[in-house]
Amino acid sequence: MLIIAGALVTSNDAGLSVPDWPTSFGHIALMPRMADNVEWEQWHRLIAELIGALSIVLAIWTWRADRRVWMKRLGIAALVTVILQGVLGGIAVLESLPPALSTAHTIFGQTFFCVAVSIALFTGRRFVQQEPRTARDSRKPSLIALTNLSVFIMYVQVALGGMFRHNAMSWELHVINAAVVTFILTWTAVRVLSYYSEIEGLRRPATLLLSLVIVQLCLGFLSFLTKVIWGAQAVQPTSLTVASTVSHTAIGALLLASTVVLAIQARRHLAILDEQTVRTGAQRPVTA
Repeated sequence: MLIIAGALVTSNDAGLSVPDWPTSFGHIALMPRMADNVEWEQWHRLIAELIGALSIVLAIWTWRADRRVWMKRLGIAALVTVILQGVLGGIAVLESLPPALSTAHTIFGQTFFCVAVSIALFTGRRFVQQEPRTARDSRKPSLIALTNLSVFIMYVQVALGGMFRHNAMSWELHVINAAVVTFILTWTAVRVLSYYSEIEGLRRPATLLLSLVIVQLCLGFLSFLTKVIWGAQAVQPTSLTVASTVSHTAIGALLLASTVVLAIQARRHLAILDEQTVRTGAQRPVTA
């Protein structure tokens, strides 16, 4: 919801409709009049405040209830990330939305979403109670390497998309990298479905990943048509432009989160074997 609200602000050119921060027209608690695109920015801020409050609860609850030290740290990391995102967004408003700060705000928002999804995964019953079904991975590059590359190239695409949406660069680089993203994510998903489809923890995110790639390509093409081709001379964004760009941003966030989940599951379920191990048939000793 927060990513959609932020995308609605950008797509409706409403980023400076509320020109101050952390107040709104000088007030902390008083709701401003919802006119002249103020509603988009104000709802964005209200949802962000709710997410911030939930993140505080999540961090405290995780610290008190979860015995895993790394999970305690992840809960704190989620809180720190959402605070940084909010501060970057506020500074961007005060500085009249410079593209670098606005794009950084976008990247931190997507990162927080991925951290929240990861926490949901790590606290799920299947992850906590069930032993992972493991398989060997002797192919080059390994699936773990492919998933790590997928996460990296998705972050590059998020940055390029943010710069394009904030008018800091032309569309060409974003489109070119979209082709690279499509190739790498498809390669990764097909590798999973071809060799590890019996492992549910890998098959499900890979299937989702492949489906989202197809949807994202369609939305990206529609966004390109409505924003660059048909809407190049438009004074205000049309409803179709707003709908397509917001949907494209939201599906992009789901695509990044799915890629992160697949990378986590690849590390959990796969054991990488080096060539010497494969050649000799030796295995590492199993320890209790």
